[in-house]
Amino acid sequence: MFKGHPKGLFVAFFSNMGERFGFYTMMAILVLFLQAKYGLSAQDAGNYYSWFYYAIYALALVGGLVADATSKYKTVIFFGQIIMFLGYAVIAIPGMPLSIALLGLFIIAFGNGLFKGNLQAVVGQLYDDPKYSGIRDTAFMIFYMGINIGAFFAPFVAQGVRNWFLKTQGFLHDGSLPAMCHAFLDGRMSDAASIANFEVLASKVSPVAIVGTEQLSGFANSYLDAFGKGYNYAFGVAAIAMLISLAVYVIFNKHLPNKEKVVKAEKQAGEPFFNAKNVRTIIISLGLWAVTALLLWFVMKDFLFGMAIGLFIGFIAMIMQMSTKDELPKTMSLILVFVVVVFFWMSFHQNGLTLTYFARDYTVKEVGPFTNIFFNLKSMLSFLGAAAGLYLLFAGKGARNKTIGGVMLAGLGILTYFFVKGYDPLNAISPEVFQSFNPLFIVVLTFPIMGFFAYLRRRNSEPSTPKKIGIGMIIAAVGFVIILIGSQGLIAPSTVEAQNLTEWGRISPYWLISTYLTLTVAELFLSPMGLSFVSKVAPTRFQGLMQGGWLLATATGNKLLFVGSYFWERIELWQIWFIFVICCIASAAFIFSIMKRLEKATN
Repeated sequence: MFKGHPKGLFVAFFSNMGERFGFYTMMAILVLFLQAKYGLSAQDAGNYYSWFYYAIYALALVGGLVADATSKYKTVIFFGQIIMFLGYAVIAIPGMPLSIALLGLFIIAFGNGLFKGNLQAVVGQLYDDPKYSGIRDTAFMIFYMGINIGAFFAPFVAQGVRNWFLKTQGFLHDGSLPAMCHAFLDGRMSDAASIANFEVLASKVSPVAIVGTEQLSGFANSYLDAFGKGYNYAFGVAAIAMLISLAVYVIFNKHLPNKEKVVKAEKQAGEPFFNAKNVRTIIISLGLWAVTALLLWFVMKDFLFGMAIGLFIGFIAMIMQMSTKDELPKTMSLILVFVVVVFFWMSFHQNGLTLTYFARDYTVKEVGPFTNIFFNLKSMLSFLGAAAGLYLLFAGKGARNKTIGGVMLAGLGILTYFFVKGYDPLNAISPEVFQSFNPLFIVVLTFPIMGFFAYLRRRNSEPSTPKKIGIGMIIAAVGFVIILIGSQGLIAPSTVEAQNLTEWGRISPYWLISTYLTLTVAELFLSPMGLSFVSKVAPTRFQGLMQGGWLLATATGNKLLFVGSYFWERIELWQIWFIFVICCIASAAFIFSIMKRLEKATN
């Protein structure tokens, strides 16, 4: 896989796994943790979630500024990893009030801001060498695939740790119960039917039957405490993953390029980064940021939201003013792509918010033996190994590869069969595990898509990087069409009295799995291609800053995630998904309308 690539790609590949493990741990359980531990509504949990993911990416702008100003990219990355570890350690402590948990989230976001964009910039620097420049897109796809290996395991580990701790307290898992527990304790569960339903579900997860108000009250407090602590310990595993990635980085970062001397020489030949003009430009941009924030505060009565959007507008103004006449066409092309990125991530990252709510509230809680293959880590790995063996058997080159493939197919196929035979007719599944499908599909689909692009390249018909981004937006729209169709006939969350106090119709998990599959294909067309586009087009003195700009655009899209949680309890399900269909289609139309300009910037 790494043949023909510099050794530094291998280092970046593994150094980023800890960050991805933590990221997908958060995506799998953060809103569920906030609701279970603190009794937040879907809208309030969504707001905190969107601010956290906004901060993760927006603070990359700070990391980019620090790295570009000091040229110490590798040092900034190192401190980012340490700070992320400290943040995960804070939220791993059980019993912390909401304010301390939010502080821990901010620490994680700040460390990520120092780490993420600058590591991507360093990967781009590896391919500034002319002998590697032709495989830049391929490198970013390998990098993107590799970092998602850790992400695949995160949801399984998170739900495994949570379920393990529940069992130590004598409980089983049921995702519907935390909302019921809070409703009962808060006095929002008053009718006999809801209380009877609560008693039935509570008795199913407890070693003894739960009957009567006193027992329900004791159960509710104990179950919420166990649920919250289980998630705390899952965050602790993410902290350990960060330490492992930090160790890899410290030992092997010598293989990453050291641009400090080169960039300093370029800055000495030209203008220094913090000259009088640039400082004046930053001050003007901060003023524009403040004006935008005040305007949106006046219109929407939300000053913090205005600050978030104003930062993106201020960044655009700053980078345009700081660019020279020769740099401006490239920076303008990047800015236009950033605008598209906002709407992609606003839609795509619903997987950790409204799609997680959908997994918990509208997808069946139990599945048959075959479907359970994909919700159990052991059977999933054996199934994937058998599938890899099938590929080697029929597509592998040479007798040795075909023999290995045949052995894998037979051995792991039989193992999968025995797993399935051992499953019950109905097997409980957790909503967190749905978050494993996106990184799994990234790992599985990266090489086929790379092969498809290579095939087109040989025929001189490979789409340009900007075209791949536009195609990705169209594919994303298709993903939301799938879940829109699956939502037909389902009762809206807004019509469910007191949220989750009763059960209603649930659908097959394959609707949600198909949506994740399609969105992952869209992500592979857009995200690694976008990273490649930024590293290719960004002026040398703005490499860290423009990677920070890409992540700021991602952050702005993540801040808009609240659109999904805001409408969750207000409109029909299909209408929620239709909003994102329209966003993706409109973004695709925009990027194709400026395609010639974008393609010119890459040449």
